[in-house]
Amino acid sequence: MISVDGLTVEFGATTLFKNISFVINEKDRIALMGKNGAGKSTLLKIIAGAREANSGRVSVPKEKVVAYLPQHLMTEDNRTVFEEASQAFAHIFEMEREIEVINQELTTRTDYESDAYMELIEKVSTLSEKFYSIEETNFDAEVEKILLGLGFLRSDFTRPTNEFSGGWRMRIELAKLLLQKPDLILLDEPTNHLDIESIQWLEEFLINCGKAVIVISHDRTFVDNITTRTIEVTMGRIYDYKVNYSQYLVLRSERRVHQQKAYAEQQKMIAENMEFIERFKGTYSKTLQVQSRVKMLEKLTIVEVDEEDTSALRLKFPPSPRSGSYPVIATEVSKSYGDHLVFANASLTLERGEKIAFVGKNGEGKSTLVKAIMDEISFDGELQMGHNTMIGYFAQNQASLLDEELTVFQTIDDVAKGDIRNKIKDLLGAFMFGGDNSTKKVKVLSGGERTRLAMIKLLLEPVNLLILDEPTNHLDMKTKDILKSALQAFDGTLILVSHDRDFLDGLADKVYEFGNKRVKEHLGDIKSFLSMKKMEHLNELEKAK
Repeated sequence: MISVDGLTVEFGATTLFKNISFVINEKDRIALMGKNGAGKSTLLKIIAGAREANSGRVSVPKEKVVAYLPQHLMTEDNRTVFEEASQAFAHIFEMEREIEVINQELTTRTDYESDAYMELIEKVSTLSEKFYSIEETNFDAEVEKILLGLGFLRSDFTRPTNEFSGGWRMRIELAKLLLQKPDLILLDEPTNHLDIESIQWLEEFLINCGKAVIVISHDRTFVDNITTRTIEVTMGRIYDYKVNYSQYLVLRSERRVHQQKAYAEQQKMIAENMEFIERFKGTYSKTLQVQSRVKMLEKLTIVEVDEEDTSALRLKFPPSPRSGSYPVIATEVSKSYGDHLVFANASLTLERGEKIAFVGKNGEGKSTLVKAIMDEISFDGELQMGHNTMIGYFAQNQASLLDEELTVFQTIDDVAKGDIRNKIKDLLGAFMFGGDNSTKKVKVLSGGERTRLAMIKLLLEPVNLLILDEPTNHLDMKTKDILKSALQAFDGTLILVSHDRDFLDGLADKVYEFGNKRVKEHLGDIKSFLSMKKMEHLNELEKAK
């Protein structure tokens, strides 16, 4: 369907990838994988036509539509949600307006025999033919269906886009993309800022829409559920596997073992031949053999072993000072903003050492209850903090609150106190900010680097209640696994707000669901909660039928 031929991208002396080629077939659902900086987002932009390669080309048939959702985006501020989503059909509305204008002009003109009049007739005929060839669609119904699927309420449709957070604006952009009915959908980190229900909706949509998809994502469950093919970008080339992410990991590991074996055998053969050459290079009777072996070694292509990304976060939370038996007791807590009720009569008792998850749609009050616990907002009801409760808090926007003009070192140096000040360099090294990286300014850091930097603050003093609000946004899979292991080993109490199912699995042993102005307690882990929700959803569908 779409072919990528001989793409090469270079930045100065650095070659990002060289002469890579592959074909995107109809219904392919491809995960684009590789370590940070390997060139995944650059490759996606080239396929989308948003940037050019140094050489090579992407061939897209004329009738095929390619739609691209970048990682960072901005919608117009002067439109409503419905109007902004309807921009997906702007080219059709523009065509309709143009036909109207020309028809209006034709009714007022009298120069029927002139070339200009005939040109207008020809133009309106061509436009009308194109306009009426578009399958008749109820655009408003299409927009409504997609927006509801992405979690918007009908009452949101008439609200200006500037009233919505970045996550919701991302959904508006996603709605525009899906409404174009593209043949190839390109998604760069689409699950950042989406809640679990919206991610599940997006999964089902991508699986059932029958279109080709290429996705870059650090959400392992999402990638595993939707993709059937994995393309890895590494060391300037690509490897193409016709399997999903989990199977790809196994095959990649096997590939590296084979490479290492072939490399070792080749190095042994080179050493033996070099030894022969050195030993007999002055011996007349062996001259031909020596020359033959020299030529053979000159022509030899050295086996390359794929690089292994050995940079890794070293994270271990310090031992927790002992807190009281119940670090948090909330009784009949309610929160409203004016006439808008976020939730009412929320009660929870958190035992020492317990690890719980807050889940639910965006806007249902997860972060609001966290802010109430942190005493950052007023509320109705009662909240008691247990004896000697010491809180470590990672806010959802923690990474964006960093001062962009400070360096990495200054960011931590400004808040570190006491003995820890002598260990700042060690701490930065453990979070992959060793050497010159500590002198980088915050403004040049990637999303993942900012999140890691913001997280260091949690280690500056011992705590016994960790509250993490969406800590995995922008973190790669490897770093998420390390954070998860550190949290599993953390001997304090944990409140975790997250939409990442794989991250929550095996970490939270109780789930609080936020929805319909209520907070419901579910005993059991995230898997049992999600399977119960699926059953509830199926029962609702049965009732509806």
